[in-house]
Amino acid sequence: MISSRAPSASREGGALTRLYLVQHGEALSKEMDPDRPLSERGRSDAARMADLLKQAGVRVTRIAHSGKTRARETAEILAGAVAERGDPASRSGLDPMDPTEPLAEEAASWSRDTMLVGHLPFMGRLVSRLLWQGEHPDAVAFRPGSVVCLERGAEGLWTIAWMIRPELLASSPEADPGTKG
Repeated sequence: MISSRAPSASREGGALTRLYLVQHGEALSKEMDPDRPLSERGRSDAARMADLLKQAGVRVTRIAHSGKTRARETAEILAGAVAERGDPASRSGLDPMDPTEPLAEEAASWSRDTMLVGHLPFMGRLVSRLLWQGEHPDAVAFRPGSVVCLERGAEGLWTIAWMIRPELLASSPEADPGTKG
């Protein structure tokens, strides 16, 4: 099971801040719908991920998304399970080709656990910016619906606490070889 923590948990005397980075769930193609909402599988994966995160005790004080339909829908599904209050908010700086440095600098001052829902290659580049101050988009193997949990301790350094992809969840067709997808 994914480990969570109570809000007062700490490491070496300093409070931890968690940042949950989420690639939106699987979306319909532009040909099927130019707005690119979540597919049925994308909705199902997001709902199963939300259930897992809730069972693990994950709680966030804010959730932000890029404003694109697929990211907004993913954020709304996850918020129902992990948001302490309020609806997910659209914010700039989470689009696929946005620069990561402004958001990385902003995140350095955050003291509340936060979830960001966005797109590739941005999310992969943001993870590498936070961990290594460089941009290596393939450093983390995101798939639609994946969640990466980063922790920042009192020393100010981010580390990967865990990552989970939808295909690892029990009811996913890929997780059960006997299920036809």
